[in-house]
Amino acid sequence: MNMQGEPTAEQIKEEKLYREMGLSDAEYEKAAEMIGHLPNYTETGLFSVMWSEHCSYKSSKPVLKKFPVEGKRVIQGPGEGAGVVGIGDNQAVVFKIESHNSPSAVEPYHGAATGVGGILRDVFSMGARPIAALNSLRFGELDSSHVQYLFENAVKGMADYGNSMGVPMVGGEVQFDKAYEGNPLVNAMIVGLIEHDELTKGLASGVGNSVMYVGGDTGRDGIHGATFSSAELADDDSEGVFVKGDPELEKRLMEACLELAKSDALVGMQDMGAAGLTSSASEMASKAGTGVELYLDKVPQREEGMTPYEMMLSESQERMLIVVKKGREDEVKELLAKWDVQSVVIGKVTDDKQFRLFFNGEVVADVPADALAEDSPVYHKQTKEPEYYTEFQAQATKVPEVKNVKETFLQLISQPTVASKEWAYNQFDKQDENLVLSPGASAGVVRITGTNKAVAMTTDCNSRYIYLDPKIGGQIAVAEAARNLICSGAEPIGVTDGLNYGSPDKPEIFWQIDQSVEGISEACRSFELPVVSGNVSLYNEKSGTAIYPTPIIGMVGLIKDVNHVTTTGFKETGDLIYLVGETLPEFGGSELQKIVDGKISGKAPSIDLTVEKKRQSELLQAIQSGLVASAIDLSEGGLAAAVTESMLAGEKGAEITVSGDAVTALFSESQSRYLLSVKKENQEKFEAAMKAKLIGKVTEDKILTVHDQEQEILKIDIQEMKTAWKESIPRYMSSN
Repeated sequence: MNMQGEPTAEQIKEEKLYREMGLSDAEYEKAAEMIGHLPNYTETGLFSVMWSEHCSYKSSKPVLKKFPVEGKRVIQGPGEGAGVVGIGDNQAVVFKIESHNSPSAVEPYHGAATGVGGILRDVFSMGARPIAALNSLRFGELDSSHVQYLFENAVKGMADYGNSMGVPMVGGEVQFDKAYEGNPLVNAMIVGLIEHDELTKGLASGVGNSVMYVGGDTGRDGIHGATFSSAELADDDSEGVFVKGDPELEKRLMEACLELAKSDALVGMQDMGAAGLTSSASEMASKAGTGVELYLDKVPQREEGMTPYEMMLSESQERMLIVVKKGREDEVKELLAKWDVQSVVIGKVTDDKQFRLFFNGEVVADVPADALAEDSPVYHKQTKEPEYYTEFQAQATKVPEVKNVKETFLQLISQPTVASKEWAYNQFDKQDENLVLSPGASAGVVRITGTNKAVAMTTDCNSRYIYLDPKIGGQIAVAEAARNLICSGAEPIGVTDGLNYGSPDKPEIFWQIDQSVEGISEACRSFELPVVSGNVSLYNEKSGTAIYPTPIIGMVGLIKDVNHVTTTGFKETGDLIYLVGETLPEFGGSELQKIVDGKISGKAPSIDLTVEKKRQSELLQAIQSGLVASAIDLSEGGLAAAVTESMLAGEKGAEITVSGDAVTALFSESQSRYLLSVKKENQEKFEAAMKAKLIGKVTEDKILTVHDQEQEILKIDIQEMKTAWKESIPRYMSSN
């Protein structure tokens, strides 16, 4: 043992103590070779967090190279706190999605809250003001009291933190499936706005410049959080690596950092996220091609007797690392003090590319910065097509048997995955003068102050389809997100991805990762959409059971004129109702299949990216020409779910005629389809603009009437639909 009661470098090697930190034998040997000596306890800790899956992407890097990352609007692609895409007039949107799955599985309130805090810092560390938040959540079946507890507390954690920050939650999605019973997913996305010349990057440039610590004190919370998030959840993970957030401090920190971004005294800024001080300092030096020296005695500490190891691995929240021009430190301290945010010089930029830590006058770590941030091992994992996939692909197309169409219709729209999510989003503040469309719409829309432009945003992923066919499912996830933006009147301009999977060490799981990223990449190239940021979360398993592969697509679009904003609700009595796209008997992974069979199987719906792109372009043009009164895409629940949402949002009835098999017409989940309403006087122009089938009209009687060629097959009062759709989730949650 050394003076701090830590094992010596020799003990670490001989007793293989590095394994407890998550390093393999080969990784430990590689680290020792890189630094030229046996790593001491602190150095071993640095490598263990920086080479964790969570920080290094060592299993996913080869796959991520497939993504298209360039485009005419791209200002900053992957590699910084968030991606940056230009929207004209010297303005840009800054956005990223981030997961906080493992912490939320164990402590849902604080796990979800700190997830929001972390992704906010990623965006405002770039100098961008956050203008909107979105979420993407997955839980087990809602009839479980434990799932109700997780759902309730995760939503409350996100809402409390976001509301305190004054950042409106404008959209998101929640899905419920048994596959997430042991491992919920909590993903948060933030979109910010910036002027081009205020963009700040996480660079430790300029030898001799000062490294400053900004924000909350460092405690022992979250030590090894990155490693915890890089392993399967154990059955006894009732206690984990807990971190609590302080949104009031974060609000001051945000305002201080946004003001600081305008100062030429600032050289670089980065959030202390996963792996805290270690990741921020080593990454900033590595990206700049410099080194850093840190004097850990100067780090503000919340607890007594903290060791260098604890300080470097802590994931205490609301902290930033900044690099400031030498001689301008006092000026920066004053600016931060004005916001009641503490700051202290804890180091300096050096020219030797080393990451060197001092404590009590002694060197306690001396490691090449690149070894930590850039040169982690990269693994090309094995892939193997799962047996279930081969089996599902061979299955014949089957239309689920429905005995009572009306009963099934009401049952389907009351399924928690399809039903209204008002219970969740009503907990978020929506008081924002620039908020044009809030949760419940196809996409969230925020107007840009002082302009007629707006930014639209959405998160999307049908993980059942991806489980059945990762490549096709990946394409559908991108297409579905783009359809949401198109329906709102926006041109899609960029993507951030939240890739959530099980263990990459299992060849069948890595096959899911590889194939779904291939599908996402193909769709992004087809739609000319760059992937500018993202997050990978692997090992989402419990007791050896993996979640469905869930690569969430966060997408941002530009609305050139807010008058183009289109909503889902039917508008006027007599408006014509159109269906765009072909309906086939496609039920693999559908909501109806799950209700009837109790499980999913077969093939995912098919998609033709060329057809998809053509329809998106035609519809966007029709919307921008003022020819479309309402628009919604057909997704989970098919036409039944879409017509329900359009009727309830507009408080109108509908009379429609379907062709072919009624079950297929109402419940199929065929892709590239939209339900639109058009004013009678625009009929001719609309029909000339795009291919669509006239299926009915909007009525005053607040009743849904569905006919086929011969007879009436369905009649439902809007009140019955409202009860089924709106009261489903509250009913589950009140039983808790």
